[in-house]
Amino acid sequence: MAIHIVFVEPEIPPNTGNIARTCAATDSVLHLVEPLGFSIDDKSVKRAGLDYWPFVKLEVHESLDAFMKKYGNRQLYLATTKGGRKYADVKFKDEDMILFGRETAGLPRDFIEAHQEKAIRIPMSRDTRLRSFNLSNSANIILFEALRQLGFPGLE
Repeated sequence: MAIHIVFVEPEIPPNTGNIARTCAATDSVLHLVEPLGFSIDDKSVKRAGLDYWPFVKLEVHESLDAFMKKYGNRQLYLATTKGGRKYADVKFKDEDMILFGRETAGLPRDFIEAHQEKAIRIPMSRDTRLRSFNLSNSANIILFEALRQLGFPGLE
């Protein structure tokens, strides 16, 4: 049983490191869609002191198209400030996949438009809605709601 977190073209290493640590701690699966704004080779991971990295269930995809060819038939949710539904209104299920875009640009606009019914958002004040929460914080917020709904499977 697992929730899948998908970072599409992440740019900032600490955001990916933070969610990787969360995924390791919750038995969630992390997908990274290239290009990445940093390296995740063994040397880079060791230099960053990511001692939890061996426990991360990780899949790397060469592009969003490649990811969609493999997983496009699964239940996907697109986390975006342009989402129509609040994330807490979703009834998450085992193996759901939650996609997050780049820190500077989010998910591609045409991708969101093609999947608008799957777009979800975290409520924010009108004054800040043009911005978004930090990427790893957003992923944690939505991941833990999904895990809560599932009864925190396998977690103590």
